[in-house]
Amino acid sequence: MKKLKVAVIGVGNISRWHITSYLNNPDTELVAFCDINPETLRRRGEEFGVSALYESYDEMLEKTPEIDLVSVCTWNNAHAVAAIAALNAGKHVLCEKPMAMNAAQAEEMRRAAEKNGKVLQVGFVRRFGQDAAVIRDFRENLGELYFARASYVRRNGNPGGWFGNKALSGGGPLIDLGVHVIDLVRYLMGNPKPVSVYGASFRKLGDRKNIRTPRAYSATVTASADVCDVEDLAAALIRFDNGAVLDVQAGFSLNLGKDETNIELFGTKGGVKLDPEFRLYTEMNDYLADVNLAASTGFDFERAFRCEIDSFVGAAQGKNPVLASADDGVELMKILDAVYRSAETGHEVPIE
Repeated sequence: MKKLKVAVIGVGNISRWHITSYLNNPDTELVAFCDINPETLRRRGEEFGVSALYESYDEMLEKTPEIDLVSVCTWNNAHAVAAIAALNAGKHVLCEKPMAMNAAQAEEMRRAAEKNGKVLQVGFVRRFGQDAAVIRDFRENLGELYFARASYVRRNGNPGGWFGNKALSGGGPLIDLGVHVIDLVRYLMGNPKPVSVYGASFRKLGDRKNIRTPRAYSATVTASADVCDVEDLAAALIRFDNGAVLDVQAGFSLNLGKDETNIELFGTKGGVKLDPEFRLYTEMNDYLADVNLAASTGFDFERAFRCEIDSFVGAAQGKNPVLASADDGVELMKILDAVYRSAETGHEVPIE
């Protein structure tokens, strides 16, 4: 079988995980890069031996028609336009999370994929982690899942740059970090349909430029670095059509002791906690029992991205279904839209 030819649109930080994963897949070959920053583009091309370099994805798609697969790793505000252009050019697309700036854009992307008969996968990389696989292995031990708690909160973690500029990012930690844990919980619950959201958001601390301690997370591109008009913290209660509820928090800046990533799911037979390791809380012989697995069950970034890319390639080849589909992306964007709208109005927002 001939190798599938791959292009990457947007070759900043997150693209490295895509690029190295394609290089490790025997069925793919990198042929083109695209980025609006000529220096970043040149540097990445030299690093990975790609000579077909473009500052316009329209030009790239026109001049390299042999492309089969496209990864979209741009700023959030370009996800929809770049993905739709690639789909309309007859390419399969893997679009980084969040799928788009809002649900309306995500719907347009889904329609473009359907119209052109191409795969559109969303970059929900947490679905491909070892921890998610372990939960699915133990799914019968949990019974009916009816409640979950998830948090992805940093003490001083606003990356600056485009991440803080709402016109480029679409929002702050909710759309950047919350998207990971919300989608993972929904996936582990069996993808129930969201029906309503009550949300709140806060802008109190900003990007904390006064703090002398270096930030652990920094945008490599400093354009619009002085703009910070996104929320510091977002919190929401999400209801699903099966009666389950998710309580979620996502934050860039919060006065807590240390950064926190936590996912917990609770069922009628048992509960489970992820991050940093798997723990099962259940009953045995009428005693409360805790189960800790000896094997490594945490989230490995590199391994998860390789699994994500391999799954995308397999879906494009018709070997396996799309694990993180456009439908999943649209539902997630509906949730995010509803959280932001609820935060603005102070009221619960229904989701159609």
